[in-house]
Amino acid sequence: MKIGNLQFEDHPLFLAPMEDVTDIGFRRICKQQGAAMVYSEFVAAEALVRSVKSTLDKLTVCDEERPVGIQIYGRDADAVVEAARIVESEAHPDVIDLNFGCPVKKVAGKGAGAGMLRNIPLMLDITRRVVAAVNTPVTAKTRLGWDLDNIVITTLAEQLQDCGIQALTIHGRTRSQMYTGTADWTLIGEVKNNPRITIPIIGNGDITSLDEADEAFRRYGVDAVMIGRATFGCPWLFNRQHLTLEQKFALLRQQLDINISRLREDAERRGSERDMALAETRGILHTRRHLAATPIFKGIPDFRQTRIAMLRANTLDELLPILDEAQQRIMATDETSE
Repeated sequence: MKIGNLQFEDHPLFLAPMEDVTDIGFRRICKQQGAAMVYSEFVAAEALVRSVKSTLDKLTVCDEERPVGIQIYGRDADAVVEAARIVESEAHPDVIDLNFGCPVKKVAGKGAGAGMLRNIPLMLDITRRVVAAVNTPVTAKTRLGWDLDNIVITTLAEQLQDCGIQALTIHGRTRSQMYTGTADWTLIGEVKNNPRITIPIIGNGDITSLDEADEAFRRYGVDAVMIGRATFGCPWLFNRQHLTLEQKFALLRQQLDINISRLREDAERRGSERDMALAETRGILHTRRHLAATPIFKGIPDFRQTRIAMLRANTLDELLPILDEAQQRIMATDETSE
């Protein structure tokens, strides 16, 4: 499978772009564990054009995570085109992905993300203009339609291909479904098997294990599978080798170290003593969602108070002993159950 000049082995697995989840630390760990391509958090075009620092920070990528995609969204065509140019010049990503699928109200309700499914002409205009404005391969991610009465993906896929995108990711739900119900992979397979479609089709939705990914490849013939929510606190999901509990805890700690180190380096480069002092706390905040969601804590009796303490920790001196205790407790639980 190829996207532009990127060549992938058969049946590649991609890490989905997710806000407050796919920061640089998590992307690097997922890449290390076997993800064939990783994506940034969502980048708001208008904020990028205004040079909002928190948005510019999302453009930081490193060679260890490549190939990497930067995903942008917006409803103003001029802003999205300018944002794509900024992304290309500042981050040099391997692909620029257009977000036409985010269903959350603050994005879709304002006409961006999945909100574009209510204005297909604007979606296509933005796509054509971005493709013409950059040299980086442009891809897109969208859903089946706005709601069950407006399923448009089979036609839309051809239209987006005609605009010049080099791959299309399809989440098998409508915007109105959000993340409820079950993803409809039959429609994803229908798009893939359309003889007019020549670009790679990437399937997304409800994949929680490698076995489910393999089944999606077998049944629907997609070129790649993108995995999202199931990766929260579980970067080893991409790894086909069995990891020990100690190795899994080590990966969570490594993610924490990467985030803190990056923030410290950035603060030092800018000469900001205030940010240097806050780097540890911010690095922990970046990793909290994964610590809250990781499945390795399941099965520990009476873990609620420990979880609360872990999520309130602001320094490594507070957090690391809690992680050590959690690891010891779950290992003791495993030994008792044997």
